[in-house]
This record gives sequence, structure tokens and C-alpha cells, in this order.
Amino acid sequence: MTVLAQRMRAQRLSHPATDVTDLFTSVFALQAQDMPAARLAARARGVRSLDGPLVRTWAMRGTLHLLHEDDLWVVNLLGPTFIAAGRRRREQLGLTDELCERALPALREVLTEPLERAELVRRLADVGIVLDPKSQAPAHLLAFAANSGVLCRGQDDTYRLLRIDCEPRGVDELWRRYRRAYGPATPDDFVTWSGLPKRQVKGLPEVADEPAEPSGTVRMLGHFDPYLLGYRDRSLALDPEHAPLVQTGGGFLTPHVVVDGRVVAVWRRDGTRIAVHPFDARPDVAREVADLGRFLQVDAALTWV
Repeated sequence: MTVLAQRMRAQRLSHPATDVTDLFTSVFALQAQDMPAARLAARARGVRSLDGPLVRTWAMRGTLHLLHEDDLWVVNLLGPTFIAAGRRRREQLGLTDELCERALPALREVLTEPLERAELVRRLADVGIVLDPKSQAPAHLLAFAANSGVLCRGQDDTYRLLRIDCEPRGVDELWRRYRRAYGPATPDDFVTWSGLPKRQVKGLPEVADEPAEPSGTVRMLGHFDPYLLGYRDRSLALDPEHAPLVQTGGGFLTPHVVVDGRVVAVWRRDGTRIAVHPFDARPDVAREVADLGRFLQVDAALTWV
């Protein structure tokens, strides 16, 4: 039994999910500021479509994620942390507390249908919430509204009203769900993943991790895949020598290949060509490249770089 094998199992990389609900019951969320990347993450876990009872909204680390509708309680749990963290920047942009509070009922009034940001800003102006569309103010106001549980963002990037019909849950429950998705892991890892301040994660309950053994599983993971994003220290899975090839700055992760949980290569798509750059020996990615091609609906050709 190894920690990496357990993490691969928890992330449904070595034990694929049967459908969307099964996937999100296990992994809790997929990072989704980039929807093609979120779809690649689902593919690597056995799910070919993200149709279903999913909501795209701001959650862990104040970042866009896909969540099952039954798990929207996390918005109410984490939202106040990110609202407080963003207050200074909002004030710099002229978004006073008073204006932000007035904007919430205004958003409920004008969001009668899914809207793109530019149209939403125009409609807000019509009801007295005037924002400079060329500034960062619209983005920060909409993030405030999302963290307040008022709106979310569709997979098509439109904004729409959010309705949360979940019983409130606390940090202990989020810790349990995190451990189910990422265990074995530490409270420090949980702080990094969730974005919660460390003072809020003391006295966490014990959680048992499922046993697992290495199985030779090879997976090609895309940008922002959650596998590496769940940990403060990624060195067990990613050799620090190769980390700059994967972690290129700004929270960006280059598409990478994992074998039994260890990152062994990076890859990129160039049309129908899938170019793989191994760190050492060439991993056996032929089946993954073929599946990736079917998923992307291209006749994928493997090349080594």
C-alpha cells in the first residue's frame, strides 16, 4: 500500500467513476475556470460528459469550481472568508459595502435569464448600480455576489441566479469530504486546498483512508487538474527538479502524465498531435492517447519531444 496509490483511488484515477453523481460524491469538486480543462479532468476519471445536476460557482480558494447541487452548502461555508479577504480590493475599486449590499437585490431583479457579463452590467446600470465595464469592478462585484450565494456561472460562461437548498454544514464535514477526495492528507493540505484560515481548522475529526496498492495506472491530466491542487507539498507526486515544467506560475498547471500517482511527463496538444515530453523513461501512454483522441473527436497521433 502506498500513499500515492491511495490518492489515485480517492481521485477516481485508478478506479473510474460510473457517472457524474458518482464522480462528484468522491472528488467533491472540479476546478472549472476553464471548462475544457474540467472536461479533461472528468474524462481521466471515467466520465465523458458533465451534463447533470452540477453548478459552476466560486468555492475553494475563491476559484470557480463545478459542484454537485447537493454540495452547495460549501458556498455558505466559505463565502464569508473570501468576502472578507476581498474587501480592501473592492474598496479600491469604489465598491463600498453599501453599494455591494444594494447590488444583491438588484442582481436578483435583473437576472431573469442567463446573461453574459456585459449585458448584466448594462442591466445593473438601469437599476442604479453603475460600474465601469472596462475596470475590474464588475468581476469583483460578481464574485462578491457569488460568495453571498446570489449567483453562479453556467458552463457557457453566462451568469444566472443561484438557489441553495442544502442544510448548513461545517468545517468538519468539508474536511471529511476533502479526505475522501484527497486522502491521505494533512490539515495543512486542507488549508491550502480550501482557502480557509488555519485558525478555523483546528480539532478536525479522525478520518480513515481507503487502502490501495499500485496498479500501473497511467493517466493524462489536463490544465488545472485537481490531483495536484489538493496538497500544500506536492513533492511526493512531483519531483521538485521537474516542478517548474508543471507549475509554471499563477496557479497554472501544464498538462501532465501520472503513472501510479507520480508525475513523469508533460504533454500538449497541437491539432491532432499529442506531444509528450517525458522526464526520464517514456511512459506507456498509447492507450491514453487513443482515448484522449476519441474524447476530443480527433485522430490523435502520439509524438515524443
